[in-house]
Amino acid sequence: MQNINNTQYFRVEKEPELKVCDVLEIVYRALSEKGYNPVNQIVGYIMSGDPTYITSHNNARSLIMKVERDELVEEVLRAYIRNNNWVQR
Repeated sequence: MQNINNTQYFRVEKEPELKVCDVLEIVYRALSEKGYNPVNQIVGYIMSGDPTYITSHNNARSLIMKVERDELVEEVLRAYIRNNNWVQR
């Protein structure tokens, strides 16, 4: 029998936070694996906010919904600028 005068500890482990680029990669791969055009589906989600554009395969829908849509746009734009070697002024 436990002593009711003692306090028990309850600790919840935090899930490791994924970077936006990691979420996009997971979602892209999941959409590809299911035979969808990942670019079209991700654009559809960003434009509409409708999560049904994203497959639930590999938890992709759940992951992308944890990221604000404007953060997705920012990450894609940053990658585009970086890949085109544009200089930020």
